[in-house]
Amino acid sequence: MTYHPKSDFLNVIIERGFLADCTDLQSLDDALTKGSVSAYIGYDATAQSLHVGHLLNVMLLRWFQKTGHTPITLMGGGTTKVGDPSFRSDERPLLGPEQIDANIAGMQQVFDRYLDYGDAPNAALMLNNAEWLDGLNYLDFLRDIGRHFSVNRMLSFESVKSRLDREQSLSFLEFNYMILQAYDFLELNRRYGCLLQMGGSDQWGNIVNGIDLTRRVLDQEIYGLTTPLLTTSDGRKMGKSQGGAVWLNADMLSPYEFWQFWRNTTDADVGRFMKLYTELPVDECDRMGALEGSEINEAKIRLANEVTTLLHGADAAAAAEQTAREVFEKGGVGDDLPTLTISAAELGDGISVVQLIVRSGLATSGKEAKRLIADNGARLNDAPLTDPGLFFSAADLAEPIKLSAGKKRHALVTLSA
Repeated sequence: MTYHPKSDFLNVIIERGFLADCTDLQSLDDALTKGSVSAYIGYDATAQSLHVGHLLNVMLLRWFQKTGHTPITLMGGGTTKVGDPSFRSDERPLLGPEQIDANIAGMQQVFDRYLDYGDAPNAALMLNNAEWLDGLNYLDFLRDIGRHFSVNRMLSFESVKSRLDREQSLSFLEFNYMILQAYDFLELNRRYGCLLQMGGSDQWGNIVNGIDLTRRVLDQEIYGLTTPLLTTSDGRKMGKSQGGAVWLNADMLSPYEFWQFWRNTTDADVGRFMKLYTELPVDECDRMGALEGSEINEAKIRLANEVTTLLHGADAAAAAEQTAREVFEKGGVGDDLPTLTISAAELGDGISVVQLIVRSGLATSGKEAKRLIADNGARLNDAPLTDPGLFFSAADLAEPIKLSAGKKRHALVTLSA
């Protein structure tokens, strides 16, 4: 029999498709109906921005707050010094404290768009696990916390097992990561009364570890909840595009490119993505997802506008749509296209079209740019580009030129004054 939750939060996330698994759904539902609960998701500070792959769980925190509860964004100022080995084939590069702090500041820009950290009774909290991890005494930690972990059990977790099965090295430093993450849950419960950890389904083992540790040490009943690991309908990992990660900070990916990512959603994913990444009513998401032909394109524009408005604001979404219509419908240039500005010093005696395609982000290498031209996928000012040996002088760039890869990816190239 399907469980029908009483709490607003679980009703919303089940209906919209956020729930993959939960350690004790009924007990969690009871706790959520008794009053405001706090829950956290952890984020290691390995980059200067979150990317689209993080957005599902950011939306989960947003719904948690909108249904009356307190979301905690736990920044891994401590754990980032170790690095999460989960499902990775190699060890993460280790970052210094200054880079970690800069990354956290960059990520906070995104959280501020989705969560209210103000004065409300359920205002979001941003915490840093360096607060309790940096000052740990190693011998005390081994005696008080380490004794609760079975190495046999840790080796059985899929995230570790998959690494060992491939005979890839797992350092002792990384092996400690799951103990530290479990300890985070214990400390959040002890310090802030946090009852729930949420995360992607690849974090299930780490979440269960934290629940088990907190029960043993504090005798507290706490819960874990995971979201599905999303792939697009054509099997690609959500958040990856031809150009790499789809960053959420505007200084790493323009609002226009972000908008265009959503506009390019596969037809079969439109309804599902609307339920996960917007706040439109579920029946409206289902209706728009069922459209066909040219109508589904208008649904994709609605999806792109809704998601971009949440992250970058309504003005940025409107500007992106206007630029897209100018580029695609009128064959124009558009004011908001990604722009590569070349200095006279860089230009020198001239620059090849292959270099411009790579530097503008339309290809990742010269080889890929040449293949794009050979496959008739490149255009210059909306005309087919067939010569990979084409060179541009200062006179050629006196007016901006428009480069295109396929029908949907474009960039301007200008010469700086």
